[in-house]
Amino acid sequence: MSGHSKWATIKHKKAATDAKRGAAFTKIIREITAAAKASGGNPDTNPRLRTAMDRAKLINMQKTNIDNAIKKGTGELPGVVYEEFTFDAYGPGGVAMLISGLTDNKNRTTAEVRNLLSKKGGNLASPGSTSFLFSKKGVITVEQNKIAEDALMEIALEAGADDIESDGSFHEITCDTASFEKVKAVLVAKNITTSSAEISMVPSSYVKVVGDQARQLIELMDSLEEQEDVQNVYANFDIPEDEMEKISS
Repeated sequence: MSGHSKWATIKHKKAATDAKRGAAFTKIIREITAAAKASGGNPDTNPRLRTAMDRAKLINMQKTNIDNAIKKGTGELPGVVYEEFTFDAYGPGGVAMLISGLTDNKNRTTAEVRNLLSKKGGNLASPGSTSFLFSKKGVITVEQNKIAEDALMEIALEAGADDIESDGSFHEITCDTASFEKVKAVLVAKNITTSSAEISMVPSSYVKVVGDQARQLIELMDSLEEQEDVQNVYANFDIPEDEMEKISS
């Protein structure tokens, strides 16, 4: 299973805690504000905003909070101005990483991210060092107990998806960004509940890590995602399923 799938599985399990949910609220509000600022407050014409709003609804965010976040982005309400950032980095075992987010103080964020990396055997890299290994794709996950792989594959591929992989507890559908909304819409029409649906950075190759390096890597990714300015962490790790079970248990 790809690093993205395994990390999505871990995050799905962790999302049940109140502390994590609170952090998720803050991050999604920032993303909604940034999306509205970049391309307007109409989700029908702003796919990034529509995706952020969908994520907000999945964690039961109140409509008033979503609306206020949009208004801050469009300037109808006062709010903090956030700058987008992407860091290239390496983790334990030489795993390539991309770390992206929104900050009101890039110098502070850079220092904090560098410190988190160094504590767990990673380091910041020069711009472009790892980003060439990733491609922007639509990624949709569905719990395996919701539908059989063959049935989902037929539906997804007909809707325009590129591929579907199944491992652990999830099916993972990948598609190009132009087909993302259509694939999502078809799944909704078929009453197939998704666990996540997002535009992600999918690696072209993977690095196998095991043992202490695998545990250290997952701890690093967890620490980075807990950092308040970080929105997403992408990595090209391949950790065997039995190792992943030990780490996430």
